[in-house]
Amino acid sequence: MRLHEHARYPLTFGPSPVQHLRRLTAHLGGAEVWAKREDVNCGLAYGGNKIRKLEYIVPDVIASGADTLVSIGGHQSNHTRQVAAVAAHLGLKCRLVQEDWVPWDDPVNDKVGNILLSRMMGADVRLDPHGFDIGIRDSWKEALQEVEAAGGKPYAIPAGASEHPFGGLGFANWAFEVAEQEKALGVVFDTVVVCTVTGSTHAGMIAGFAALAEETGVPRRVIGIDASATIEKTREQVARIARRTAELIDLGRDIRDDEIELLDGWAGDRYGIPVDSTMAAMETGARLEAMITDPVYEGKSLAGLIDLVTSGEIPKDATVLYAHLGGQQALNAYHRLWS
Repeated sequence: MRLHEHARYPLTFGPSPVQHLRRLTAHLGGAEVWAKREDVNCGLAYGGNKIRKLEYIVPDVIASGADTLVSIGGHQSNHTRQVAAVAAHLGLKCRLVQEDWVPWDDPVNDKVGNILLSRMMGADVRLDPHGFDIGIRDSWKEALQEVEAAGGKPYAIPAGASEHPFGGLGFANWAFEVAEQEKALGVVFDTVVVCTVTGSTHAGMIAGFAALAEETGVPRRVIGIDASATIEKTREQVARIARRTAELIDLGRDIRDDEIELLDGWAGDRYGIPVDSTMAAMETGARLEAMITDPVYEGKSLAGLIDLVTSGEIPKDATVLYAHLGGQQALNAYHRLWS
C-alpha cells in the first residue's frame, strides 16, 4: 500500500476528534453512533473535509510554480472557501467561479457565509448564473484561460477537488487515521456514513478502507448518502474516483461493485434545498448533541443515518461512525429556516 509515498502538506490540527454521540444513540434506540468531526479539524477559515483533499494537492501546486488557484462551486460552496483559505495560507492568488447552484430565494445568498469568508481572504470571486452540475464546467475552464491571458500561472482545482487526480487520497488517509483512533478508543467502527455529492470524499474512504481490510481482515460498510439529487451520475463518479484512488495507493485489486454503496431518499428533488427529513435531522442533532449541521450536506446525511438506524437497516449491534464534513457557514444563507 503506497499511500505514504504520496506527498502531503499538513493543513489540519492533526487527527480530527471522534465524539461518542450518547444522547443521539439513546434517542435512536439502535446502533452506537459516533461522529468524526471534520468541522473542527483545521485553523484555516473553519476547515472542513476539502482541507483533507487539498493536503495532497498542495505539493503539486508548489511544484508547478503556479501563482493562482482557480476553482468553482456554488454561491455557498464550502470547497471554494477552503481553496481561498489555502491560497491565503500559501501566499497565492485565488480566482473563484461561484455558480448559482441552489434555487434558494434569499437576498443575501451570494453575500454571507462561505462566499463572504472567501472575499475576506482576498479571493477574486466572480458570480456566474449557471446551475448545478457535478461535472467539469465551461465557466471554470474560461476562468483558467482568463488568468493565463492576464499573465498569471493558474492551478486548476475542480469542484470539490473531486476530479483532481489526487482528489481521493485525503480520505484514503482518513481511513487509516480512523484505524489508529480505534486502537486508542478500544472500539471498531463497522459502519461509516458519509454525505456524497461530487464524490471524492466517499470514494477515498472506499479505497482506504478496502486497503485497510486487506491488511487487517476487518471489513467495513461505507454508506454514502446522496445529496446531489443526480444519484446515477454521482454513483458513476464515486466508482471512477474510488478505482483511480485504489490504483494510486496500490490496493492490488479492483474495487468491487458491492463496496460502492450510495443510497437515495434524503436529497429531495434539487441539490441544496432542505426537505422535511433534513430539517428534522438538523433539529435532532442540535437539540440532543449541540451538533450543528447544514441544510445542503450534513442535514441530509444525518437524516439518512437516523432513518437507517431506526429502521434496522443498520442493525442494533453496529458501531457507526458518522463523518461530519463541516459546512455550517452556509447556514447564514438559510437564516429564515428558524426565524
